[in-house]
Amino acid sequence: MGTIEFKGIYKSFGDNHVLRGVDLQVDSGEVFFIIGQSGAGKSVLVKHLIGLLRPDRGRIFLDGQDVTDLREKEFYPIRKRCAMVFQNSTLFDSMTLLENVALPIRKHMGVTEEQAREMAGEKLRLVGMQRYSDRFPADFGDGMRKKVAIARALTLDPEFVIFDEPTTGIDPISAAMVDKLIRHLSDHVGVTSIVISHDLRSIFGIADRIAMLYQGKLVLDGTQQDFKHSDNPIVQQFIKGLPEGPMEV
Repeated sequence: MGTIEFKGIYKSFGDNHVLRGVDLQVDSGEVFFIIGQSGAGKSVLVKHLIGLLRPDRGRIFLDGQDVTDLREKEFYPIRKRCAMVFQNSTLFDSMTLLENVALPIRKHMGVTEEQAREMAGEKLRLVGMQRYSDRFPADFGDGMRKKVAIARALTLDPEFVIFDEPTTGIDPISAAMVDKLIRHLSDHVGVTSIVISHDLRSIFGIADRIAMLYQGKLVLDGTQQDFKHSDNPIVQQFIKGLPEGPMEV
């Protein structure tokens, strides 16, 4: 298991300067949260790792390898190591849960259909959804579909999983189930989890380390306790959900 390093990352879209020199390191096996307001650059930052975006300036390293300027095909092995679970579960409604999870296995691993189904069933078991394998996504709520999307992300046994707002738009019980699953994957499977979130309950429930972005810059990188005891007014306004303070809405 390795590390991810973002060094001096700048990214603009026209006149919108989203990232302004961000330095971060994610270590093996941890549950690492990237937090901040909407538009702070959280998702933009991590999309650089898998080649969905390219920085204007700065470098990205995976296990010491500079992946910043890789060509599209060269990103394929990086994406196998670094899976992403998007905010919307993006399951195929016409496929069963098992078929949804088996799809990337059949596409990338060159196994028989029977082997793919067996391997997909094991991933569904890992997230507690194996008994529903022959049912369809429309039969379930957002929280359960999210768990299936996580199972699908795990099919190629990635070292790193990026969760983009995993608890946004789902009920508190489902959100707690997703949080528990993320924590389990790091503690018992060895997955390094990068969680993009502004969900305070999740942040102070399962995070090993937290990095906060504000206006494209890193405000604080530390533990839960570092955030709770920080005297930075921006940090305090965010974690307390205060309507007034230095943060611009």
